[in-house]
Parts: sequence; C-alpha cells; structure tokens
Amino acid sequence: MKRLRSLLATSLVEPARCRDYDLARWDLLLRQARRADLLGTLAERLAMAGVLETVPRRPALHLASARRLAARHREIVRWDVRCLREELTELDCPIVLLKGAAYVMADLPPAVGRLFSDVDILVPRERLERVEAVLLSKGWAFSKLDAYDQRYYRQWMHELPPMHHTRRHSSLDVHHNILPSTAVVTPDARLLLEAARPVDGGGDGRLAILAPADMVLHSATHLFFDGELEHGLRDLVDLDALLRHFGSDGDFLPTLAQRAEQLGLGRPLYYAAWNCHRFLRTPLPEAWLQALAVQAPAWPGRDFMQACFDRALQPDHASCRDAFSGLARWLLYVRSHALRMPLHLLLPHLARKAWRGHFGGRETV
Repeated sequence: MKRLRSLLATSLVEPARCRDYDLARWDLLLRQARRADLLGTLAERLAMAGVLETVPRRPALHLASARRLAARHREIVRWDVRCLREELTELDCPIVLLKGAAYVMADLPPAVGRLFSDVDILVPRERLERVEAVLLSKGWAFSKLDAYDQRYYRQWMHELPPMHHTRRHSSLDVHHNILPSTAVVTPDARLLLEAARPVDGGGDGRLAILAPADMVLHSATHLFFDGELEHGLRDLVDLDALLRHFGSDGDFLPTLAQRAEQLGLGRPLYYAAWNCHRFLRTPLPEAWLQALAVQAPAWPGRDFMQACFDRALQPDHASCRDAFSGLARWLLYVRSHALRMPLHLLLPHLARKAWRGHFGGRETV
C-alpha cells in the first residue's frame, strides 16, 4: 500500500495535510502534479478545503496560475462547443459530447481545475459520412496521415482521424463508438445514443451527453483499454469525481453494474472501481466492490495486473518510479493494442510503429 501513497494522491485525498508541507515538499508536490496534468485540480481541491490561503507564496503563485489556466480552458471548450453546434445545425442527428467537453457543458465536478486538449463527440455510425462532409465544409481538416494511418482509422478504429479547424486551431475527435469494431468487446453504440440526455445550452435539444452510468463506463473504458497512461492518474481522478457525484443517488451503483453487464464492460468497471478505491479512497460499498470482483482476471493474472496498474497510475515522475515501472507501462501499452486488435492485425501494426520509432519516422497511431 505504500506505493499507492504518492505525495500527489495523498494531497488530493487529504488536502489539509498540505498545511504542514515545507518548501521542499511543495516543490515535489508541484512537480508531480504538473507531470500528472493535475496542478489545476490540486489547486481547486486546496481552495475547497480552505487550505489555499495558507500555502507559501512561491508555490501559491504556481497554483494561482494553474487555476487561471484551467478557467480559460473551460471558456475555450464552451466556445468550441457553441461553434461546433452552429456548424452542425443542418444535421438531423444527435451530437453527444464525450469526456472533457461533456464535463464542462454539464458543469460536472471533473471539469473543475482540468485542462482540455480537444473536443470529442459521438454520432451514429450511419451518419458518419454526412457528419464528415459537413465538418469539412465548415473549415475542419484532417491531420496529415499516410495511407496506412487513414486505413487504420477508417477500417478498424471507432473514430475518424483527428481533425483540426483551420481558423480556430481547435481539435476534434469524431467517434461512432467508444471501442473499435476489432476490440475484444464492442459495446452497442445505439444503446449509448438512445440513453443520451440533452444538456443545457443545446438550444434545439440535439446537443447531448451520455447517461451517468454510460459516462462512467466510457471513462473507465478509455482509461483501462488505453496504453498511454502518462496521465492515467488524472483520468482516475475524473472517475473518482464522477463516482462520488453520481453515487450520491442510492440507485446509481446497482444501475452502473447492470449497465456494465449489458454493454460487456464489466472488466474496465472492475478496474476503475477498485483502483479509485485503492488510490483515492472513493467511498464505494465493500459488498458492491466484492460483487464486481467476479470480473477480475483469474489468479495470478489479477495480482499481476494490479501490480502493473499500481505503477502505471502513479504520476509519471522520477519520485514515483521503481525498477519495474517502465516494464509495467510497456506491458500495459502492448496489452491495450491486443485488446483493440486481433493478432493478425496487431503484429504488423506494432512492427510498423517500432520501425517508425527506430528510424525517426512520424508515429501517429
């Protein structure tokens, strides 16, 4: 358990402890938080706990700057979403905001203090070509990808290639599902779209967010099917905030477990719940956690996977690494690709990525 108590995780869970930190500990805490992309979140936790005014001047300046930057990011996301809704007005299909944009537009707790790099939306698969055509006519363009990368996204992935706006310089990911069709499990996206809820500010009612249970499951799936875990703790903090917020409804957790079974996402929910509980002390009933444990891999796979996550979900900082951290991250990276692609696609794909990385080529997927 000692491994789980990084200075950053401890400070997020128990912000009152920060009152006793000397400058050396503040320096380490700020470095961990910056590497984890959680400096703004840390600042907001300290403010809510009434600790911010006791922080020494030099670290306080960093925290104040992080709060201003996070507030600016929220303003930009709101503006981007308003522009996007206007650009897609002619479409007669729902536009479901995912992840960060959904948190901001629905004023959910994970939005506070968070930084955002793009906007993600979910649209029906059958309307994907029309959505793409409209976006291209409104100033959006695809990032420059070679023929293999284009085929990778369009044949195998659950989203279009990344897009950017030629004037606003915004980034957009257009999804038609939350996992690829080649993954070991592919949820029925129609169920997600049917359960989506209108969000305030949508005007015509076409702007929506996922239902609460689906939002948690998408966040869990994104984290525990992904191999890029440099910001894994940040995503775990998002999950913790969602579970605390929606979990105040006594019916939510049973509904969440039932929805995970329906969508085939019991394993990522198990990993999300147990790691939130371990790292961030998310208040989840012991009986509910034990019921989820049936989704765990058989021993010794369960303990091995947890040992990997114990390392990979730490801040990506030297103070949080040990001799096995690099190996754990690499194994989870390979695992993520194996979960998303069958072996006959995976081996050539990884070989191509290795070739690009070794010879200095541009690696995009």
